Amino acid sequence: MTNAQSTARRARLEALDKAHLWHPFTQMKEWNNGHPLVIERGEGCYLFDVDGNRYLDGISSLWVTTHGHRTPELDAAVREQLDRVAHSTLLGLANVPAIELAARLAAVAPGDLNKVFYSDSGSTAVEIALKIAFQYWQQRSDAKPCKTKFVHVQDSYHGDTIGAVSVGGIDLFHELYRPMLFEAHRVPAPHCYRCPLGLTRPDCAMACADEVEKVLREHNEDIAALVMEPVMMGAAGMLAHPEGYLKRVRELCTKYDVLLICDEVATGFGRTGRMFACELEDVVPDILCVAKGLTGGYLPLAATITNDEVYSAFLAEFDAFRTFFHGHTYTGNPLACAAALANLDLFERNDTLAHVQNVAAHLSERLKEIGALAHVGSIRQRGLMVGVELVRDRTTHESWPAGLKMGYRVTDRCRDFGLILRPLGGVIVMMPPLSITTEQIDFMIDTLAQVIVEVTENVS
Repeated sequence: MTNAQSTARRARLEALDKAHLWHPFTQMKEWNNGHPLVIERGEGCYLFDVDGNRYLDGISSLWVTTHGHRTPELDAAVREQLDRVAHSTLLGLANVPAIELAARLAAVAPGDLNKVFYSDSGSTAVEIALKIAFQYWQQRSDAKPCKTKFVHVQDSYHGDTIGAVSVGGIDLFHELYRPMLFEAHRVPAPHCYRCPLGLTRPDCAMACADEVEKVLREHNEDIAALVMEPVMMGAAGMLAHPEGYLKRVRELCTKYDVLLICDEVATGFGRTGRMFACELEDVVPDILCVAKGLTGGYLPLAATITNDEVYSAFLAEFDAFRTFFHGHTYTGNPLACAAALANLDLFERNDTLAHVQNVAAHLSERLKEIGALAHVGSIRQRGLMVGVELVRDRTTHESWPAGLKMGYRVTDRCRDFGLILRPLGGVIVMMPPLSITTEQIDFMIDTLAQVIVEVTENVS
């Protein structure tokens, strides 16, 4: 293709995009005044645009890519399944990949979690968990029908469906929809850099966990479950929990007879250096929600995993109507399940968790250089999940005014050097593929450091 043909093609795609495509979490007025980066293909940890320019995928294409793009084993698994069947419903039928994947998930899930309900996204996985928890208390042998409420953490994010938004805590995303939502109890975020209680570690004695106990003590008779992102809260700006917080919440849920739902949509499948983040504190939730990295970034698939105790509350004669009346057209899609099985195979074959731990240690050392920059206030890391918070003043923690779009300025400039990152407000997120090398990490850190200095020192 000649340069002229390439330019014409890019212009055509850009025009079609602006004419017809509505992008998520995007102010389209600004988008339509800009020039979109149009990705055409991927290879390993890199993405390539329609002009052939190469970019390190520093966000795993929104936190999903585990072993890289165009991974041969995953490509082959999907192709082989295409030769059998692309889709077959789980309503009244079963299919081979869905069965085998459920068994594999039960084997790798923490503790006694062994019953798998499929869906297609993190939002739906959480929605299912909420409905299971609600129905469980209505139907178990010693039913407690008053337990209909939920507890969630301030600044949490569990997806964009109505139930998931009802237990979400990011007002920027959720406040507009509040009249549509059910009421839930909210507890303070365990945010050590900007503590909502005005305290500091370690003198605070983890007072945020005490606030959880206050709510559970007062309202446990009407609370069905507490839902939380374990260890690291993603969309809130990569908020790392203080060590021991998750374990304390688990103990409190047990003490007050409340189910614990752990949303590992972002943290699951090796992202923190363990298969699931709750393993970092030896916690077993009652219900586990997974998605994103489940298929290695290939196809939409999610799972809500629970134990025999919860599952048994739904077992009864047909006319008792204790069935879990929930389902999706593509529940247990064979193509997606085949990709997920190959993804789990690669975790074993490549010793992926050990690799993540090694490169995460290197990343941690390199992040010290970022942390020393004048306008970096906080760095929060768990494995290959990182948030770099940009501030106007390190001493006071003063943020940059939202109108300056500092996060976007930094990530947009990074693209000029061949690095794709994404901001969450003033927090720069790094979540590269788990297959990333130390050399690629060095490039990512060197580029980000250079850009942060360039951008922040040229803003009044």
